[in-house]
Amino acid sequence: MIFAQGDPANAVFYIQRGKVRLTVVSKVGKEATIGIVSEGNFVGEGALAGQLLRIGSAAAMTDCDLLRVDKKAMMTALHREHALSDLFVAYLLARNIRLRGRPGRPAVQLQRKEVGSRPFIARSFRQDGVPETVAPKISQETLAEMVGTIRSRVSFFMNRFRKLGFIHYERCS
Repeated sequence: MIFAQGDPANAVFYIQRGKVRLTVVSKVGKEATIGIVSEGNFVGEGALAGQLLRIGSAAAMTDCDLLRVDKKAMMTALHREHALSDLFVAYLLARNIRLRGRPGRPAVQLQRKEVGSRPFIARSFRQDGVPETVAPKISQETLAEMVGTIRSRVSFFMNRFRKLGFIHYERCS
C-alpha cells in the first residue's frame, strides 16, 4: 500500500519502476479500480492542489521503485527548478488530454464496449512524450471492477474478442 483513501495528503510519489493500481471506495463500501499507472507517472499529486486527505488509494501491483517527495519539498522544487516544473506541467497536461479523450459514459452503456476499451487505456508516455501501449497483467476480477460488472461478463466478452481476433491472451492457471 502506497497510501490509503483518507490518509493525509502530504506527499507526491513518482513511479520509477513498476505498476500501481489506483482505487476509490464509495460511501457504501464498494471499491472501484480507476486506473493503473506505471513508470514515469506521478500519484498523489492532489496533495499539491490543496487536498488535505487522499480521495483514493494507491497500491503496488508489482515490485515498485517509488520516489516519495514531501509536499512542501515538491512545491519548493517546482518554484525553484524550472526544468522540473516544465516536466511536471507537461505530465499533467498529457494526463488531462488523455482523460478528456474519454468523456464520461452513461452508466447504462453496453459493458462489452467498456470491457473492450479499458485494457487499452493503460498507456505510459516515454520521456519524449510519445505514447506507448502498456499491456498490464490484470485479473478478470480487477477488469470487472474497472468496468463495473462481474467477472463472468468480462470472461464472456474476452473470449468473444479473442475468437474475433481482436485480442490475444494466454490463460493462466
